Amino acid sequence: MSVFDKVKQQAQQLTGKAKEAAGQASGNEDLRDAGKRDRLAGETKEQAHDVKDKAAGAAEDAKDKLRGREGQDGDNR
Repeated sequence: MSVFDKVKQQAQQLTGKAKEAAGQASGNEDLRDAGKRDRLAGETKEQAHDVKDKAAGAAEDAKDKLRGREGQDGDNR
């Protein structure tokens, strides 16, 4: 995940938290619910990108092993 994407998703989460707090303080359930949706959407996107990044890393590791590159960086244990 790019740094830009991570910042964007964290900003969405913070905006959601602010909306939730404002909705809670004012008794506005619609605003509170909108904030919760924003926060959860940001969290979900961040988690999805993390999973995607881990899968890409695992795929690269598997390719390297199949090509016989395992341990060529001096880390042969």
